[in-house]
Amino acid sequence: MEFFRNINRHVIGIVATPALNATLIIVARVLMAWIFIGAGLSKLGAGYAGTQGYMASVGLPGELLPLVILLEIGGGIALVLGFQARLAALALAIFSIVSAFMFHGATDQMQQIMFMKNLAMAGGLLAFTVFGAGRISMDGEQR
Repeated sequence: MEFFRNINRHVIGIVATPALNATLIIVARVLMAWIFIGAGLSKLGAGYAGTQGYMASVGLPGELLPLVILLEIGGGIALVLGFQARLAALALAIFSIVSAFMFHGATDQMQQIMFMKNLAMAGGLLAFTVFGAGRISMDGEQR
C-alpha cells in the first residue's frame, strides 16, 4: 500500500506544477467537448433527417433537434473555451444521462457500451461542474 501512496505523492507533485496543471485541464476540456461538437456537426445537413427519425422512434418530437444541436455544439465550444464552463458541463452531463436512458437502453452489446460511455462522460462533466475550467479559460477561475 505504501508503494501506491508514494506513486500518488509523485503524481500530485507533478500535476501541481501550474503550467502542467493548466495544460492538462485544457486538454481535458478539449477531449470532453470533442464528442459533443462532432455529434452536433454530424446532425447538420445530411444527418438531420436521420436524427429526427431516430428521435421520433423513441417518442421525442423531431422539432427538438435544433435545441440538441445547439446544446452539443454550443456547450462543447463553451467547454473548450472555458466560458460558463460549470453551466455548460452541467447541461451536457444532464443531456448525457438522459440520452443514455432514452437512446441506449437496449440490451445489445453496442448499445450497452454507448450507455456506459454516456455515463462516463457525465462523470467527467460533473467534475468540471464541481472544479470549473481552470485558470486558463474565459471564466479564469483560480483554485
